[in-house]
Amino acid sequence: MTQHITDATTDATTDAITDRDTDRDACRGWWHDAVIYQVYPRSFADADGDGMGDLPGVTARLPHLRDLGVDAVWLSPFYASPQADAGYDVADYRVVDPVFGTLADADALVRRAHELGLRVIVDIVPNHCSDQHEWFRAALADGPASPLRERFHFRPGRGPGGELPPNDWESVFGGPAWTRTTDPDGTPGDWYLHLFAPEQPDFDWEHPAVRDEFRSILRFWLDLGVDGFRVDVAHGLIKAPGLPDVGHGEQVKLLGAAPVPYFDQDGVHEIYRDWRTLLDGYDGERIAVAEAWTPTVERSALYLRPDELHQAFNFTYLTTGWDAAALRAVIDRSLAAMNSVAAPATWVLSNHDVVRHTTRFADGDPARGLRRARAATLLMLALPGSAYLYQGEELGLPEVTDLPDEVRQDPAFFRGAGQGSGQPSGQEGTRDGCRVPLPWSGARPPFGFGPVAGGPSWLPQPAGWADLTVAAQQGDPASTLELYRAALALRRAHPALGAGRDVAWEEAPVGVLAFRRTAAGRTLVVTTNLTGRPVTLPAPGTPLLCSLNSRAPGADLGGPGTDAVLPPDATVWWER
Repeated sequence: MTQHITDATTDATTDAITDRDTDRDACRGWWHDAVIYQVYPRSFADADGDGMGDLPGVTARLPHLRDLGVDAVWLSPFYASPQADAGYDVADYRVVDPVFGTLADADALVRRAHELGLRVIVDIVPNHCSDQHEWFRAALADGPASPLRERFHFRPGRGPGGELPPNDWESVFGGPAWTRTTDPDGTPGDWYLHLFAPEQPDFDWEHPAVRDEFRSILRFWLDLGVDGFRVDVAHGLIKAPGLPDVGHGEQVKLLGAAPVPYFDQDGVHEIYRDWRTLLDGYDGERIAVAEAWTPTVERSALYLRPDELHQAFNFTYLTTGWDAAALRAVIDRSLAAMNSVAAPATWVLSNHDVVRHTTRFADGDPARGLRRARAATLLMLALPGSAYLYQGEELGLPEVTDLPDEVRQDPAFFRGAGQGSGQPSGQEGTRDGCRVPLPWSGARPPFGFGPVAGGPSWLPQPAGWADLTVAAQQGDPASTLELYRAALALRRAHPALGAGRDVAWEEAPVGVLAFRRTAAGRTLVVTTNLTGRPVTLPAPGTPLLCSLNSRAPGADLGGPGTDAVLPPDATVWWER
């Protein structure tokens, strides 16, 4: 793909992104086969030594991402926020929170990323804001007659005196999705809706002022030079008319089959058609990516019709276990759904909300988990479409499962099952474990996360991470870091990787996935052994890359005309 940016309206100049792959089809948008790396800013790198990651820290470490070989970086929220939900409770969408730096730091980050050939995607949080947002604060202070209340979901309670919530909706973080207000005169007042924490009131997107405000916010960041947006809770903006009861408990299963009146309502699509028009008005192919938890990939595809958003996260793939038949089925279904709307498929294994796949795939054995994670990565990177990486997975980081209760900050932990309350929760209170700060160098915490040896980090790092740092893995051909670098370099160079819309499945033993991709006269074959034993099969070609190092016990990949022995939990790329 040819990467280039022309800034449309900002006074500040934006450096052109260098052409990092002239072999890609110039008619395709850059996002069709991009590898996008998620940065969780508070845990990526700390420049000022306060124990919290920040934007200058991200900027200083951007060469790591350039050397890794990704195309773009996606930044989780860094806006002004009380941090009730790690920045997803936004008080001001046009201000950088002092914890993370300044607007000048954001501008510097975007400019430096572009110099390095990296695009920048920022989070936008349109479903809800912070209870410290100026609109919501004024709505409370002005009382029941405030017109600002129409921009949120304020409702009278049910029952005598209105002491019961307006309906039976539940919060994703556990407990009811409603909190009762106190009127300025001290009497109990109306209730307001929050599908997440009480500090995160939901906007009412039927109100034109809400739509106008977010168009203005999008323009603000596009004018600064960002290349797109990851749309948080993209499926949640419109609620069913009348806010009807769901009628049952345990409602919030993020990929549940049963529809609920507050997620995936058809009215969201009008909003995204409007946003697409706005994005298309800017030079440089600006994009929007939906975080849309829908019951099926077919429903997700509706967000990606040609006049709507550009990509949607494939959570169905993320939640599929280590099973050959299940993975083949979800790959086929995902490609068919995306092809129906001429959109690229996306593939993701981890993010800031789920247990790291190194641990998910382990079944209690960390070594097995790492083998499977490496194999899953090579499988994912060989599929047609765009791939997302979560910070630290290139180091093979496991989930941190033994954080003391007193250091946890995930609001779902305090409201849901994490405290043993028994309250249903779509988030199980375990998200802190994947958000532990990254190890960069050194023999003890904070492993170069901050500028001071032995300095603080907002979540403690395991002492055993010394062998997982970037510095420790640099140059070691058996390391996970070097595997990622090699895979991404091959993906960029080989025309059959990333691009395209389909895979051709090949015959393979039970428990083995095998498919081929052909482009520009070259054919790549991918084999993944998901069994717990070595499997022998005719070598599909010349091996290019294996998820296990060449010294793996039992590995004998051979070459054309010979038999190959695939180790358990391994993926191999072959040139045919």
